[in-house]
Amino acid sequence: MKYGFLRVAAVAPGVNVADCRANAESIIECITGLDLQGVDLAVFPELSVTAYTCGDLFMSSRLLRSALDALTDIANATSGLHITAVVGVPVEFENAVYNCAAVVHDGAVRGLVPKTYLPNYGEFYEKRWFRSGAEVSEMIEMGDFGAVPLSTRLLFGVGEGTVGIEICEDLWTPVPPSSRLALAGADVIVNLSASDDVIGKYSYLRSLITQQSARCMAAYVYAAAGFGESSTDLVFDGKAVIAENGTILAESARWSSGPKIEIADIDLEALGYDRRHSSSWGDCRVAEANGEYHFVSVSSSDPDGAFNGGLLRRVNPRPFVPSTDADISERCEEIISLQVAGFARRLDFTRCKSVTIGISGGLDSTLALMVAARTFDRLGLPRTGIIGVTMPGFGTTGRTHRNAVDLMEALGVTIREVSIAPAVRQHFADIGHDPEVHDVTYENSQARERTQILMDIANATGGMVVGTGDMSELALGWATYNGDHMSMYGVNVGVPKTLVVYLVRWLASVAPSEKERHALLDIADTPISPELLPATADGDIAQRTEDLVGPYELHDFFLYYTLRYGFTPAKIFELARQAFNGSYDDVTIKKWLRTFVRRFFSQQFKRSCLPDGPKVGSVCLSPRGDWRMPSDASSASWLADLD
Repeated sequence: MKYGFLRVAAVAPGVNVADCRANAESIIECITGLDLQGVDLAVFPELSVTAYTCGDLFMSSRLLRSALDALTDIANATSGLHITAVVGVPVEFENAVYNCAAVVHDGAVRGLVPKTYLPNYGEFYEKRWFRSGAEVSEMIEMGDFGAVPLSTRLLFGVGEGTVGIEICEDLWTPVPPSSRLALAGADVIVNLSASDDVIGKYSYLRSLITQQSARCMAAYVYAAAGFGESSTDLVFDGKAVIAENGTILAESARWSSGPKIEIADIDLEALGYDRRHSSSWGDCRVAEANGEYHFVSVSSSDPDGAFNGGLLRRVNPRPFVPSTDADISERCEEIISLQVAGFARRLDFTRCKSVTIGISGGLDSTLALMVAARTFDRLGLPRTGIIGVTMPGFGTTGRTHRNAVDLMEALGVTIREVSIAPAVRQHFADIGHDPEVHDVTYENSQARERTQILMDIANATGGMVVGTGDMSELALGWATYNGDHMSMYGVNVGVPKTLVVYLVRWLASVAPSEKERHALLDIADTPISPELLPATADGDIAQRTEDLVGPYELHDFFLYYTLRYGFTPAKIFELARQAFNGSYDDVTIKKWLRTFVRRFFSQQFKRSCLPDGPKVGSVCLSPRGDWRMPSDASSASWLADLD
């Protein structure tokens, strides 16, 4: 697929114990259907050709011969298809039987990977039938397929991905084979399993899959035995799970009798970025080097399969915002706590007992004020030490001014009001600017006057100015240089605009008074504006930020994938098309993505001298931390990619 995606499927078909022909027919039917859906790699359960619960029949030459005949049929059925399949089959070699994963593609068996760790406890006695493949590394003859490698040290090139294989119990060991397979280059790990079900086991298994995919910075495709396995002593529910770097992308419903099939598109480019970005990953790869691995090139990528029927993974349109209601309270409390912790340390170090914040009745200053109030509470300082300053200007509306005052009154902070109009008019006269010309000078003069007032009040009270600007504004450069761009500590620098809105609404839900709750909710519903241009005739906000620079939900989406994974504009555009399908058309997305790219590059100089402030999420724009970029870098190549 294009843009570094690999389409994978985890399949748990029904089986008939020891009926290899019937099992092969079921597997072939699944493979054929998955190929039509553009699947690059399909993974079937452990011993799916025979069923896992054959017991001592694994010693039967009849079963072993039938299994190889069935594997031949499966391999032949893939002739002319794009898909690569991995199926479980017992293989006899030199009077030993190995529990193997067979990789088949385009009419051939491309490799056999034996199970390394065989359980021999409780109801599992695999050592009774199978030999560990830990030491075997041979080329074995398989009839029409010729010599086929049999080894645990195989990597398979499927599309743009490198696939490593482990089997069931291998995952449960202290050092799973997948750890070293990943260090050897595998970015997709597949696990053919026959894990039975007992109380609580699935939850633990799910956490194993999630954690191993994160630890390996890899995709993990897990398929386990299901309906049809013998229930003499055990029960198998059939599991199909696909994870990527710590996140479950898809998982099947349990306890149904039909085949379980889960399909997802793995983002190999994102995995590669994280591995490049993690110096410890490279160091571990060197430290844990464990001999040679043999690479088997199986299939090339299918350019026609790109986004076949739409990308088969959910693309969150608001990647900075908690995705489920269950996460809301815990996540919001954690974010606020991070901001409070950073600010509390700065106040403690400077011995400041007073802070000054410009309160506009907008989202950012509201969040900064709420953080300041919690910080003062944590330090045992009276909230009267928080000086909230409203500074009405030419664009201030009654709604924002009322909300600012109401919120400050509800919080019990010190309120000051200083109109900037007289000073700015004098400034216009001093520099010879016509106040009827509403250009950048008209706007920035107001922003810088407000900053001067805040700084001077802070000096007079022995305090510091708290910055209110958020990460989205920093990305776009939507701040007046040496105006609202400056402060002694910026509590919101790690919080993007979509998350600011979310936090303010959450703060309203836990507000102790109706007055505070009402003010917070109305602030969240107020159009975003710097209020630097005169209001409309009926007193409404005339200058709406999102009309000028674009919707913040789009810009935050662009920002996340630019910073978190370093994706190209073309790939971000495709992801945005899926995430915002039905909300924005292609022309609109491309227009604002172009704006984002252009402004992101041209406004780096403002970020190069950014005040201190806490990082709260996976990305930030601090020039001392996550983002170090020259101020004169060209955006030409990125804009060309978008075109």
